Amino acid sequence: MRSRRLVVPAAAIVAAVVGFLPATAQAADPSAPGVQRVTKPSDPKKAGAPSFRTFTSGADKSVRTEGSATALAAGAATGNPDLKVALGATNTGAHSLQLEADITSAKTSLEVSVSWGDGSAVEKFTASGSGLLMPEHAYAEVGEYKIKVGVNDVANKVYVENELTVVTTGSEFTPYEPTRLLDTREGFRAPKAKVAPYTSARVKAGGYGTIPADVQAVVLNVTVTNTTSGGHITAYGTGGMRPNASNINFEPGQTVPNLVVVPVGEDGSVDLYNGGWESVDLIADITGYFRQSASNGYTPMAPVRFVDTREGLGTVKGQVPGQTSFGTQISGLRGVPQRAKAVALNVTVTGPKEAGHLIVHPSGGRIPLASNVNFTAGQTVANSVIVPVGPDGRINIRNSSWAGADVVVDVVGHYSPDGLGAYVPLWPMRWLDTRNPEGTISEIRGAIPGRGYLPVPFFSDDAETAYVLNTTVTNTAGGGFLSVAPDPNSAEQIKNGTAVTPARPGASTLNWTPGRTVANLVQASAGLHGVVDFWNQGWEKADLVVDISGYYEEPVLKR
Repeated sequence: MRSRRLVVPAAAIVAAVVGFLPATAQAADPSAPGVQRVTKPSDPKKAGAPSFRTFTSGADKSVRTEGSATALAAGAATGNPDLKVALGATNTGAHSLQLEADITSAKTSLEVSVSWGDGSAVEKFTASGSGLLMPEHAYAEVGEYKIKVGVNDVANKVYVENELTVVTTGSEFTPYEPTRLLDTREGFRAPKAKVAPYTSARVKAGGYGTIPADVQAVVLNVTVTNTTSGGHITAYGTGGMRPNASNINFEPGQTVPNLVVVPVGEDGSVDLYNGGWESVDLIADITGYFRQSASNGYTPMAPVRFVDTREGLGTVKGQVPGQTSFGTQISGLRGVPQRAKAVALNVTVTGPKEAGHLIVHPSGGRIPLASNVNFTAGQTVANSVIVPVGPDGRINIRNSSWAGADVVVDVVGHYSPDGLGAYVPLWPMRWLDTRNPEGTISEIRGAIPGRGYLPVPFFSDDAETAYVLNTTVTNTAGGGFLSVAPDPNSAEQIKNGTAVTPARPGASTLNWTPGRTVANLVQASAGLHGVVDFWNQGWEKADLVVDISGYYEEPVLKR
């Protein structure tokens, strides 16, 4: 578990866009983007978290027990006739809530007990007459709980009790065998027709197959294909306002996939909006879902390389031949626990001889009708993957092209019954746009210089462990790749100039060539301080756009 982080006051802080010259000390960026202002983010509840709720049980629900049997039989009057308690509770985090016990009473000493419904010790309080108690509580596991509050007036022999059912905001992950939910090319669960510009295709996930109807968010691999113009795709929960965010950017003739972790609408559906000038085909495959019940919590990792066919890491050395598969052990290795049920990966294909796609799936089952990474001959391209782990702790990767390709797999996190991180979905929103900071949360302006990095603060809270981000690199003058890693410094250290230079990471999140706009999802570790570094590993400057769609949080009580 991470140590508690410094909470910076809600005022602007200053961060620099930092540039490096290779093999030299730190140097100023030639384009001199200058020192920029970074505003602190708002409370997650105000930033679009649909699962934050308030629960109530009115004072009229109080159950009263009064007097002794002898006194009642004699018709004696009981004291404190108006004693009652109204209950309210509001989610304050993935696992935590604040209770409001509004007591109505005569001016007398009271004993108040709170049972949180999770087997923890009953909390005791004292009160005098009418008043409001506001204790907080963090549940070790997400789910539904029944809170009971008792108020005892010993002097008047009167006791009242009220109860309130609450549900945590956080959700945990259940892996699902990679399954196709939508294919407009085939008319599968949609009309057999391209999606027109500025319209949406709808993907119904909740209630499909064995997926429960009450899912909060789903993990989809979305692919756009048969494109005749440039544009973008935005995924969001049906019934909500379409966000100022994008998930996939495409150009004419491209087939582009990207992973999305997206909240569903009230009917369990997701809309995929075509923001291009021409019609496109869309494909969506599901690999898991989140519910507000105990399942598998998330644990982020510093990216760890598990497979590199160029070096013979995790499999035999040499390109994966066309139309063949290989398996690799995941569970029980390099920090991934034996009980892991799914892993978050960044999968890169490089040096392919022909066009094709990769399929990542759990071992021990059939090869699914799903794809994870699409590529053309000679292309280096990465995509995020969340995939169930087979019963033997392995995953399989299939090269579905007709010629060889090298494959690189980095593990960035895992889901297991022992994981503490619960997911809080957000309506997707733009956190950063170095081209135009207006309307974003982090008001940083200026492209990231070649070989430079950009430190970006997120929520300054104690409990967040990772953020679900869609990163897009654009205005690329040269080739390169993006790395994402937690910063060892706090926002306050960055502000006052005492920050140390972080180590340059080696793993890549996305790769680009000159003039291309490329997007990829990343589950970025929050580190110790909630500051994430975005590294431009190319030699020329590039602009960066970051959209956030959720975060993971441990069960830490906020004080």
